[in-house]
Amino acid sequence: MKRIKKEVNDFINRGMDSNVRIAVTGLSRAGKTAFITSLVNQLLHTATHDNLPLLTAARDKRLIGAKREPQSNMMVPRFAYDEAMSQIHATPPKWPVPTRDVSEIRLALKYKPNKTTKKLLSKTAILNVDIIDYPGEWLLDLPLLDMDFATWSQTQFDALKGQRGDLAKAWLSELEKVDLFAEVNEKLLEKVAHTYTEYLHSCKDAGLHWVQPGRFVLPGELAGAPVLQFFPCRADSESKAPKGSNLAMLEARFQEYQQKVVKAFYKHHFATFDRQIVLVDCLQPLNAGDEAFYDMRQALEQIMHSFRYGRSSFLRRLFSPKIDKVLFAATKADHITPDQHPNLVSLLQQMVHPAWQTAAYENIEMSCMSIASIQATTTGFISSGDKTIPALQGTTLGGEPITMFPGEVPKKLPNAAYWQNNGFDFTSFRPMPSPNDEPVKHIRLDKALDYLIGDKLK
Repeated sequence: MKRIKKEVNDFINRGMDSNVRIAVTGLSRAGKTAFITSLVNQLLHTATHDNLPLLTAARDKRLIGAKREPQSNMMVPRFAYDEAMSQIHATPPKWPVPTRDVSEIRLALKYKPNKTTKKLLSKTAILNVDIIDYPGEWLLDLPLLDMDFATWSQTQFDALKGQRGDLAKAWLSELEKVDLFAEVNEKLLEKVAHTYTEYLHSCKDAGLHWVQPGRFVLPGELAGAPVLQFFPCRADSESKAPKGSNLAMLEARFQEYQQKVVKAFYKHHFATFDRQIVLVDCLQPLNAGDEAFYDMRQALEQIMHSFRYGRSSFLRRLFSPKIDKVLFAATKADHITPDQHPNLVSLLQQMVHPAWQTAAYENIEMSCMSIASIQATTTGFISSGDKTIPALQGTTLGGEPITMFPGEVPKKLPNAAYWQNNGFDFTSFRPMPSPNDEPVKHIRLDKALDYLIGDKLK
Protein backbone atom coordinates (compact mmCIF):
# COMPACT_ATOMS: atom_id res chain seq x y z
CA MET A 1 0.00 0.00 0.00
CA LYS A 2 2.83 2.35 0.92
CA ARG A 3 4.55 1.62 -2.38
CA ILE A 4 1.37 2.37 -4.37
CA LYS A 5 0.85 5.60 -2.40
CA LYS A 6 4.42 6.66 -3.11
CA GLU A 7 4.02 5.91 -6.83
CA VAL A 8 0.78 7.92 -6.96
CA ASN A 9 2.43 10.85 -5.16
CA ASP A 10 5.42 10.67 -7.50
CA PHE A 11 3.05 10.70 -10.46
CA ILE A 12 1.21 13.72 -9.09
CA ASN A 13 4.48 15.54 -8.44
CA ARG A 14 5.68 14.85 -11.97
CA GLY A 15 2.39 16.14 -13.29
CA MET A 16 2.76 19.34 -11.29
CA ASP A 17 6.34 19.98 -12.32
CA SER A 18 6.62 23.25 -14.13
CA ASN A 19 9.51 24.80 -15.97
CA VAL A 20 10.86 28.30 -16.51
CA ARG A 21 13.74 29.22 -18.81
CA ILE A 22 15.64 32.32 -17.69
CA ALA A 23 18.02 33.87 -20.18
CA VAL A 24 20.92 35.89 -18.80
CA THR A 25 22.66 38.30 -21.10
CA GLY A 26 24.60 41.54 -21.02
CA LEU A 27 27.32 43.30 -22.90
CA SER A 28 30.93 42.29 -22.24
CA ARG A 29 32.11 42.57 -18.62
CA ALA A 30 28.62 43.25 -17.30
CA GLY A 31 28.95 40.31 -14.87
CA LYS A 32 26.93 37.47 -16.47
CA THR A 33 29.10 34.65 -15.12
CA ALA A 34 29.20 36.17 -11.61
CA PHE A 35 25.40 36.62 -11.65
CA ILE A 36 24.61 33.02 -12.65
CA THR A 37 27.22 31.64 -10.23
CA SER A 38 25.73 33.62 -7.33
CA LEU A 39 22.13 32.81 -8.32
CA VAL A 40 22.85 29.07 -8.30
CA ASN A 41 24.88 29.38 -5.08
CA GLN A 42 22.09 31.27 -3.26
CA LEU A 43 19.38 28.79 -4.28
CA LEU A 44 21.48 25.74 -3.31
CA HIS A 45 21.83 27.20 0.21
CA THR A 46 18.14 27.98 0.76
CA ALA A 47 17.60 24.87 2.91
CA THR A 48 20.23 25.96 5.48
CA HIS A 49 20.46 29.76 5.22
CA ASP A 50 18.01 32.68 5.25
CA ASN A 51 19.93 34.44 2.51
CA LEU A 52 17.03 35.47 0.23
CA PRO A 53 14.61 37.57 2.33
CA LEU A 54 13.26 39.49 -0.68
CA LEU A 55 12.23 36.27 -2.48
CA THR A 56 8.64 35.89 -1.28
CA ALA A 57 8.64 32.06 -1.25
CA ALA A 58 11.84 32.02 0.83
CA ARG A 59 10.58 34.69 3.25
CA ASP A 60 7.33 32.77 3.77
CA LYS A 61 9.33 29.56 4.44
CA ARG A 62 7.70 27.88 1.45
CA LEU A 63 10.96 27.31 -0.45
CA ILE A 64 12.16 23.93 0.83
CA GLY A 65 15.41 23.56 -1.09
CA ALA A 66 17.13 23.26 -4.45
CA LYS A 67 19.35 20.78 -6.26
CA ARG A 68 21.19 20.66 -9.56
CA GLU A 69 19.69 18.50 -12.29
CA PRO A 70 21.01 17.35 -15.67
CA GLN A 71 20.15 19.99 -18.27
CA SER A 72 17.46 19.18 -20.82
CA ASN A 73 19.40 20.42 -23.88
CA MET A 74 22.38 18.10 -24.33
CA MET A 75 23.71 20.08 -27.29
CA VAL A 76 24.55 23.14 -25.19
CA PRO A 77 27.69 23.27 -23.01
CA ARG A 78 27.22 23.07 -19.23
CA PHE A 79 27.64 26.32 -17.32
CA ALA A 80 30.95 26.03 -15.44
CA TYR A 81 29.52 26.58 -11.94
CA ASP A 82 32.08 24.51 -10.02
CA GLU A 83 34.99 26.16 -11.80
CA ALA A 84 33.54 29.61 -11.08
CA MET A 85 33.10 28.82 -7.36
CA SER A 86 36.68 27.57 -7.12
CA GLN A 87 37.86 30.94 -8.47
CA ILE A 88 35.70 32.84 -5.96
CA HIS A 89 37.04 30.68 -3.09
CA ALA A 90 40.66 31.00 -4.26
CA THR A 91 43.27 32.85 -2.19
CA PRO A 92 43.04 35.70 -3.07
CA PRO A 93 39.49 35.52 -4.49
CA LYS A 94 39.13 36.06 -8.25
CA TRP A 95 36.23 36.91 -10.50
CA PRO A 96 35.07 33.89 -12.55
CA VAL A 97 36.41 33.59 -16.09
CA PRO A 98 33.82 35.08 -18.50
CA THR A 99 32.00 32.66 -20.77
CA ARG A 100 32.33 33.19 -24.53
CA ASP A 101 29.45 31.11 -25.83
CA VAL A 102 26.02 29.78 -24.89
CA SER A 103 25.93 27.66 -21.73
CA GLU A 104 23.16 26.25 -19.54
CA ILE A 105 22.47 24.90 -16.04
CA ARG A 106 19.28 23.45 -14.50
CA LEU A 107 18.04 23.66 -10.90
CA ALA A 108 15.03 21.90 -9.37
CA LEU A 109 13.34 24.03 -6.69
CA LYS A 110 11.06 22.23 -4.24
CA TYR A 111 8.46 24.45 -2.58
CA LYS A 112 5.13 24.45 -0.75
CA PRO A 113 2.51 25.82 -3.11
CA ASN A 114 0.19 28.65 -2.17
CA LYS A 115 -2.37 28.15 -4.90
CA THR A 116 -5.41 26.14 -3.86
CA THR A 117 -5.33 23.94 -6.98
CA LYS A 118 -1.73 22.91 -6.38
CA LYS A 119 -2.29 22.41 -2.64
CA LEU A 120 -5.15 20.03 -3.31
CA LEU A 121 -2.92 17.80 -5.42
CA SER A 122 0.18 17.73 -3.26
CA LYS A 123 1.84 19.40 -0.29
CA THR A 124 4.96 20.11 -2.37
CA ALA A 125 5.67 21.07 -5.95
CA ILE A 126 8.79 21.35 -8.09
CA LEU A 127 9.85 24.18 -10.37
CA ASN A 128 12.59 23.33 -12.87
CA VAL A 129 14.66 26.45 -13.58
CA ASP A 130 16.85 26.46 -16.69
CA ILE A 131 19.40 29.28 -16.65
CA ILE A 132 20.93 30.09 -20.04
CA ASP A 133 23.96 32.32 -20.45
CA TYR A 134 24.59 33.94 -23.83
CA PRO A 135 26.57 36.99 -25.02
CA GLY A 136 24.64 40.25 -25.35
CA GLU A 137 26.50 40.90 -28.60
CA TRP A 138 24.46 38.14 -30.21
CA LEU A 139 21.27 40.08 -29.46
CA LEU A 140 22.69 43.05 -31.31
CA ASP A 141 22.63 40.93 -34.47
CA LEU A 142 18.88 40.30 -34.49
CA PRO A 143 18.00 43.49 -36.41
CA LEU A 144 20.14 42.10 -39.28
CA LEU A 145 17.20 39.82 -40.10
CA ASP A 146 15.36 42.88 -41.37
CA MET A 147 18.21 44.20 -43.56
CA ASP A 148 19.83 43.38 -46.87
CA PHE A 149 23.59 43.63 -47.33
CA ALA A 150 23.51 47.16 -48.78
CA THR A 151 21.33 48.51 -45.96
CA TRP A 152 23.52 46.94 -43.28
CA SER A 153 26.67 48.29 -44.95
CA GLN A 154 25.22 51.80 -44.93
CA THR A 155 24.43 51.61 -41.18
CA GLN A 156 28.07 50.69 -40.51
CA PHE A 157 29.47 53.56 -42.58
CA ASP A 158 27.01 56.00 -40.96
CA ALA A 159 28.46 55.02 -37.57
CA LEU A 160 32.03 55.99 -38.52
CA LYS A 161 32.14 59.22 -36.55
CA GLY A 162 34.50 60.47 -33.83
CA GLN A 163 36.38 57.64 -32.16
CA ARG A 164 35.01 54.97 -34.49
CA GLY A 165 36.28 56.85 -37.51
CA ASP A 166 39.81 56.88 -36.05
CA LEU A 167 39.68 53.18 -35.14
CA ALA A 168 38.45 52.21 -38.62
CA LYS A 169 41.37 53.78 -40.56
CA ALA A 170 43.33 50.53 -41.04
CA TRP A 171 40.24 48.65 -42.24
CA LEU A 172 39.14 51.49 -44.57
CA SER A 173 42.65 51.53 -46.07
CA GLU A 174 42.41 47.78 -46.82
CA LEU A 175 38.88 48.21 -48.17
CA GLU A 176 40.15 50.50 -50.93
CA LYS A 177 42.16 47.58 -52.37
CA VAL A 178 38.99 45.55 -53.05
CA ASP A 179 37.50 45.67 -56.55
CA LEU A 180 33.94 44.60 -55.77
CA PHE A 181 33.12 43.62 -59.35
CA ALA A 182 36.32 41.67 -60.02
CA GLU A 183 36.48 37.88 -59.91
CA VAL A 184 36.29 36.64 -56.33
CA ASN A 185 39.60 36.62 -54.44
CA GLU A 186 38.98 34.71 -51.22
CA LYS A 187 42.43 35.43 -49.81
CA LEU A 188 41.87 39.19 -50.20
CA LEU A 189 38.37 38.99 -48.69
CA GLU A 190 39.75 37.04 -45.72
CA LYS A 191 42.45 39.69 -45.16
CA VAL A 192 40.00 42.62 -45.27
CA ALA A 193 37.50 40.74 -43.08
CA HIS A 194 40.33 40.23 -40.58
CA THR A 195 41.05 43.98 -40.43
CA TYR A 196 37.31 44.66 -40.05
CA THR A 197 37.18 42.18 -37.14
CA GLU A 198 40.21 43.91 -35.59
CA TYR A 199 38.35 47.23 -35.91
CA LEU A 200 35.36 45.74 -34.02
CA HIS A 201 37.69 44.44 -31.31
CA SER A 202 39.29 47.90 -31.07
CA CYS A 203 35.82 49.39 -30.58
CA LYS A 204 35.16 47.02 -27.70
CA ASP A 205 38.60 47.67 -26.17
CA ALA A 206 37.83 51.40 -26.30
CA GLY A 207 34.60 50.85 -24.35
CA LEU A 208 32.24 51.00 -27.35
CA HIS A 209 29.53 48.32 -27.15
CA TRP A 210 27.58 48.50 -30.41
CA VAL A 211 29.39 46.08 -32.71
CA GLN A 212 27.95 44.20 -35.68
CA PRO A 213 28.16 41.39 -36.45
CA GLY A 214 28.42 40.27 -32.81
CA ARG A 215 29.83 36.83 -33.69
CA PHE A 216 32.91 38.49 -35.18
CA VAL A 217 34.10 39.45 -31.67
CA LEU A 218 32.64 36.36 -29.94
CA PRO A 219 32.76 33.67 -32.62
CA GLY A 220 32.39 30.61 -30.39
CA GLU A 221 32.55 27.46 -32.54
CA LEU A 222 32.51 29.54 -35.76
CA ALA A 223 36.06 30.89 -35.36
CA GLY A 224 37.79 30.86 -38.76
CA ALA A 225 34.64 29.93 -40.73
CA PRO A 226 34.02 31.76 -44.05
CA VAL A 227 30.57 32.83 -42.76
CA LEU A 228 32.48 35.28 -40.52
CA GLN A 229 34.53 36.66 -43.39
CA PHE A 230 32.55 39.53 -44.83
CA PHE A 231 32.54 43.30 -44.25
CA PRO A 232 30.56 46.42 -45.20
CA CYS A 233 31.28 47.96 -48.58
CA ARG A 234 30.17 50.95 -50.58
CA ALA A 235 28.35 49.53 -53.57
CA ASP A 236 25.47 50.93 -55.54
CA SER A 237 22.42 49.19 -54.10
CA GLU A 238 20.69 49.27 -57.47
CA SER A 239 23.48 47.54 -59.38
CA LYS A 240 23.36 43.77 -59.31
CA ALA A 241 26.51 41.97 -58.24
CA PRO A 242 28.04 39.97 -61.14
CA LYS A 243 28.06 36.23 -60.57
CA GLY A 244 31.39 35.01 -59.18
CA SER A 245 32.47 38.54 -58.10
CA ASN A 246 33.80 39.72 -54.73
CA LEU A 247 30.54 41.59 -54.11
CA ALA A 248 28.44 38.48 -54.85
CA MET A 249 30.54 36.48 -52.37
CA LEU A 250 30.15 39.14 -49.66
CA GLU A 251 26.38 39.22 -50.20
CA ALA A 252 26.21 35.41 -50.08
CA ARG A 253 28.17 35.28 -46.81
CA PHE A 254 25.98 37.99 -45.28
CA GLN A 255 22.84 36.03 -46.23
CA GLU A 256 24.37 32.83 -44.86
CA TYR A 257 25.15 34.66 -41.61
CA GLN A 258 21.52 35.85 -41.43
CA GLN A 259 20.06 32.39 -42.04
CA LYS A 260 22.51 29.98 -40.41
CA VAL A 261 23.77 32.09 -37.50
CA VAL A 262 21.28 34.82 -36.50
CA LYS A 263 18.04 33.03 -37.37
CA ALA A 264 19.41 29.78 -35.93
CA PHE A 265 20.08 31.54 -32.62
CA TYR A 266 16.49 32.79 -32.64
CA LYS A 267 15.08 29.40 -33.42
CA HIS A 268 17.17 27.22 -31.10
CA HIS A 269 17.59 29.56 -28.14
CA PHE A 270 15.73 32.87 -28.09
CA ALA A 271 12.36 31.39 -28.97
CA THR A 272 12.55 29.06 -25.96
CA PHE A 273 13.14 31.75 -23.30
CA ASP A 274 10.40 32.65 -20.80
CA ARG A 275 12.16 35.39 -18.87
CA GLN A 276 15.12 37.60 -19.70
CA ILE A 277 17.54 39.54 -17.51
CA VAL A 278 19.89 42.03 -19.16
CA LEU A 279 22.89 42.96 -16.99
CA VAL A 280 24.30 46.45 -17.49
CA ASP A 281 27.53 47.89 -16.11
CA CYS A 282 26.87 51.64 -16.12
CA LEU A 283 30.05 52.54 -14.18
CA GLN A 284 32.78 51.58 -16.66
CA PRO A 285 31.14 53.49 -19.58
CA LEU A 286 30.89 56.53 -17.27
CA ASN A 287 34.63 56.13 -16.62
CA ALA A 288 35.34 55.76 -20.36
CA GLY A 289 33.70 59.04 -21.39
CA ASP A 290 30.69 60.38 -23.23
CA GLU A 291 31.24 58.48 -26.51
CA ALA A 292 31.44 55.11 -24.74
CA PHE A 293 28.46 55.92 -22.54
CA TYR A 294 26.16 56.96 -25.36
CA ASP A 295 27.37 54.06 -27.48
CA MET A 296 26.24 51.71 -24.72
CA ARG A 297 22.89 53.48 -24.66
CA GLN A 298 22.56 52.84 -28.39
CA ALA A 299 23.45 49.17 -27.82
CA LEU A 300 20.76 48.88 -25.14
CA GLU A 301 18.23 50.38 -27.54
CA GLN A 302 19.23 47.74 -30.10
CA ILE A 303 18.70 45.04 -27.48
CA MET A 304 15.24 46.43 -26.74
CA HIS A 305 14.46 46.36 -30.45
CA SER A 306 15.28 42.67 -30.33
CA PHE A 307 12.47 42.02 -27.87
CA ARG A 308 10.07 44.06 -29.94
CA TYR A 309 11.31 42.12 -32.89
CA GLY A 310 10.55 38.87 -31.12
CA ARG A 311 6.90 39.88 -30.93
CA SER A 312 6.63 41.05 -34.53
CA SER A 313 4.27 39.15 -36.75
CA PHE A 314 7.01 37.80 -39.03
CA LEU A 315 9.08 36.22 -36.30
CA ARG A 316 6.04 35.23 -34.27
CA ARG A 317 4.89 33.15 -37.22
CA LEU A 318 8.33 31.56 -37.51
CA PHE A 319 9.30 30.92 -33.93
CA SER A 320 6.52 32.03 -31.51
CA PRO A 321 8.77 33.71 -28.91
CA LYS A 322 7.17 33.91 -25.51
CA ILE A 323 9.31 36.23 -23.36
CA ASP A 324 6.87 38.05 -21.08
CA LYS A 325 9.24 39.64 -18.54
CA VAL A 326 12.48 41.55 -19.03
CA LEU A 327 14.61 42.78 -16.13
CA PHE A 328 17.37 45.34 -16.64
CA ALA A 329 19.81 45.11 -13.73
CA ALA A 330 22.54 47.65 -13.08
CA THR A 331 25.40 45.52 -11.77
CA LYS A 332 28.27 46.36 -9.39
CA ALA A 333 25.99 48.27 -7.01
CA ASP A 334 28.57 47.51 -4.31
CA HIS A 335 31.14 49.65 -6.19
CA ILE A 336 29.22 52.77 -5.12
CA THR A 337 27.84 53.83 -1.73
CA PRO A 338 24.24 52.87 -0.83
CA ASP A 339 23.04 56.49 -1.06
CA GLN A 340 23.92 56.38 -4.80
CA HIS A 341 21.89 53.24 -5.60
CA PRO A 342 18.67 55.17 -6.43
CA ASN A 343 20.68 57.35 -8.85
CA LEU A 344 22.07 54.23 -10.54
CA VAL A 345 18.55 52.83 -11.08
CA SER A 346 17.30 56.22 -12.32
CA LEU A 347 20.19 56.43 -14.80
CA LEU A 348 19.48 52.93 -16.13
CA GLN A 349 15.77 53.71 -16.49
CA GLN A 350 16.59 56.73 -18.61
CA MET A 351 18.97 54.71 -20.76
CA VAL A 352 16.28 52.16 -21.68
CA HIS A 353 13.36 54.62 -21.67
CA PRO A 354 13.21 55.15 -25.48
CA ALA A 355 12.28 51.52 -25.99
CA TRP A 356 10.22 50.99 -22.81
CA GLN A 357 6.88 52.00 -24.32
CA THR A 358 7.42 49.70 -27.29
CA ALA A 359 8.01 46.78 -24.94
CA ALA A 360 4.87 47.65 -22.99
CA TYR A 361 2.86 47.71 -26.21
CA GLU A 362 4.13 44.23 -27.04
CA ASN A 363 2.83 43.06 -23.65
CA ILE A 364 6.32 42.56 -22.23
CA GLU A 365 6.63 43.51 -18.55
CA MET A 366 9.81 45.45 -17.73
CA SER A 367 11.63 46.56 -14.60
CA CYS A 368 14.96 48.12 -13.58
CA MET A 369 16.93 47.58 -10.37
CA SER A 370 20.50 47.71 -9.02
CA ILE A 371 22.26 44.56 -7.80
CA ALA A 372 25.63 43.17 -6.78
CA SER A 373 25.80 39.46 -7.59
CA ILE A 374 28.91 38.81 -5.49
CA GLN A 375 29.67 41.51 -2.96
CA ALA A 376 33.13 43.02 -3.21
CA THR A 377 32.98 45.82 -0.61
CA THR A 378 31.63 46.72 2.81
CA THR A 379 30.03 50.09 3.51
CA GLY A 380 30.62 52.55 6.32
CA PHE A 381 31.46 56.18 7.01
CA ILE A 382 34.66 58.22 7.15
CA SER A 383 35.26 61.58 8.81
CA SER A 384 36.39 64.53 6.74
CA GLY A 385 36.88 67.57 8.97
CA ASP A 386 33.58 68.08 10.76
CA LYS A 387 31.66 66.03 8.19
CA THR A 388 30.88 62.32 8.01
CA ILE A 389 30.66 60.91 4.48
CA PRO A 390 29.66 57.43 3.25
CA ALA A 391 32.54 55.22 2.12
CA LEU A 392 33.43 51.79 0.73
CA GLN A 393 36.09 49.43 1.98
CA GLY A 394 37.50 46.75 -0.30
CA THR A 395 40.52 45.43 -2.18
CA THR A 396 41.32 46.66 -5.68
CA LEU A 397 41.99 44.23 -8.54
CA GLY A 398 45.68 45.00 -8.01
CA GLY A 399 45.47 43.76 -4.39
CA GLU A 400 45.51 47.18 -2.64
CA PRO A 401 43.20 47.54 0.41
CA ILE A 402 41.36 50.84 0.13
CA THR A 403 38.73 52.91 1.96
CA MET A 404 37.19 55.63 -0.16
CA PHE A 405 34.17 57.57 -1.37
CA PRO A 406 33.96 56.42 -5.01
CA GLY A 407 32.01 59.40 -6.29
CA GLU A 408 28.46 60.27 -7.27
CA VAL A 409 26.38 58.63 -9.96
CA PRO A 410 24.38 61.10 -12.08
CA LYS A 411 20.64 60.82 -11.65
CA LYS A 412 20.03 61.86 -15.27
CA LEU A 413 21.86 61.26 -18.51
CA PRO A 414 24.89 63.60 -18.39
CA ASN A 415 25.73 65.74 -21.42
CA ALA A 416 29.16 65.76 -23.08
CA ALA A 417 30.24 68.86 -21.15
CA TYR A 418 29.80 66.99 -17.86
CA TRP A 419 32.79 64.74 -18.64
CA GLN A 420 34.96 67.71 -19.58
CA ASN A 421 34.26 69.47 -16.30
CA ASN A 422 34.00 66.51 -13.91
CA GLY A 423 34.64 63.01 -15.25
CA PHE A 424 34.23 59.75 -13.36
CA ASP A 425 36.70 57.39 -11.74
CA PHE A 426 34.89 54.36 -10.28
CA THR A 427 37.28 51.74 -8.89
CA SER A 428 37.05 48.01 -9.67
CA PHE A 429 37.31 45.61 -6.71
CA ARG A 430 38.02 41.91 -6.31
CA PRO A 431 35.40 39.69 -4.56
CA MET A 432 35.40 39.53 -0.77
CA PRO A 433 36.61 36.24 0.76
CA SER A 434 33.71 33.87 1.56
CA PRO A 435 33.61 30.55 3.48
CA ASN A 436 32.99 27.37 1.45
CA ASP A 437 29.98 26.36 3.56
CA GLU A 438 28.12 29.68 3.26
CA PRO A 439 26.43 31.42 0.35
CA VAL A 440 28.35 34.30 -1.20
CA LYS A 441 27.19 37.74 -0.09
CA HIS A 442 25.04 39.71 -2.51
CA ILE A 443 22.92 42.86 -2.83
CA ARG A 444 19.28 42.47 -4.00
CA LEU A 445 19.87 39.26 -5.96
CA ASP A 446 16.78 37.94 -4.12
CA LYS A 447 14.75 40.89 -5.41
CA ALA A 448 15.81 40.03 -8.97
CA LEU A 449 14.87 36.37 -8.36
CA ASP A 450 11.46 37.36 -7.02
CA TYR A 451 10.78 39.36 -10.16
CA LEU A 452 11.93 36.57 -12.47
CA ILE A 453 10.40 33.48 -10.82
CA GLY A 454 8.34 34.69 -7.83
CA ASP A 455 5.02 34.13 -9.67
CA LYS A 456 6.10 30.57 -10.57
CA LEU A 457 6.56 29.66 -6.88
CA LYS A 458 2.97 30.40 -5.82
